[in-house]
Amino acid sequence: MSTTKVLHVIARMNVGGTARYVSDLIENIPGSELATGYVQGAEIEDFSIQRLPVHRVPSLGRSISPIKDIKAWIELRRIINEVNPEIIHTHTFKAGLIGRLIRGPYKHVHTFHGHLFDDQSFSNIEKRVITALEKYLAKRSDVLISVGDQVGVDLRKAGIGINRVWRSIPPGVNALPLIPKEVAREKMGLPQSEVIVGWMARVTSVKNPQLLLDVARALPHTSFVMAGGGDLLDEIKSHAPKNLTIIGWADAATFWSAVDIALSTSDNEGMPIALIEAQLAGVPVIATNAGSTREIIVDGQTGYVTEKNEASLIQAIEKLVGDEMLRNEFANAARQNASEKFSVDQMIHSHTDCYESLRPSN
Repeated sequence: MSTTKVLHVIARMNVGGTARYVSDLIENIPGSELATGYVQGAEIEDFSIQRLPVHRVPSLGRSISPIKDIKAWIELRRIINEVNPEIIHTHTFKAGLIGRLIRGPYKHVHTFHGHLFDDQSFSNIEKRVITALEKYLAKRSDVLISVGDQVGVDLRKAGIGINRVWRSIPPGVNALPLIPKEVAREKMGLPQSEVIVGWMARVTSVKNPQLLLDVARALPHTSFVMAGGGDLLDEIKSHAPKNLTIIGWADAATFWSAVDIALSTSDNEGMPIALIEAQLAGVPVIATNAGSTREIIVDGQTGYVTEKNEASLIQAIEKLVGDEMLRNEFANAARQNASEKFSVDQMIHSHTDCYESLRPSN
């Protein structure tokens, strides 16, 4: 079987699940290369990019800027002509927009790592414009991939990609190299004897860190720790209650070694890799019902999926904080569930099969 030449395109490789998803594909599928811009503002670039064959698109970024976006289109077209890929595989909206507007003798694959329907950082007008663009761009795509079944369902309900070829491919995640809990807590300056609820994500509006503050204030005798960085970090720090420790960016293996319960307050998600890593680490997860979260957590067995409000989260946290036996039961089930569902080998095989399906038959 010959190698399929694939150019992956993403606006920026900021620290997070999407960057790890893309880097795993490039590192494990021969013939894969990356075209990307640079991180912006308070973001940090994922360290995996140092191992990848990278083509920089200086004008490519997450924010909308007509002049820069036109320049990015020109820059990306030049890279495509140099690389001469058989497949252009775009990830997330901005790269999907610019990449699929470049035509040539290659196939287009686009992955939705989530959607914006519940993203409060976009106005209703912006959402309608982006939805209209996605409907148009879907027609220029040979295959559309969603990182979870529910993400694809939501997109098709919005009229995106009707009668197109869809594949649902969950992320593959490797278990982290855990360390003893007492060592991890000492490293992060956390109390040794308390049950600790951990939140790890980008500190930005779509992750709804304000809801974490509300929950922590309502549970003053429970210890919380927040890891991550982003545009809202300084604001969150200035309003954090005493029972919430904010540590900024943290090593995921150390973080999940230290905490007893994982918490996600997101308004919008694809299939969050951090929550899969938490389960692989034997940490039960409490998360709001966003995107494909229900495909990660078995509600009532490996954690709880709640409504997007303070009361629902508080009720779930109180159940687990107050019951060590239940936490241990959920922890064992979480580890088993995640290891069975989210294999890197399966993710790579599914993508390889997708690429092969697009090659002309002899």
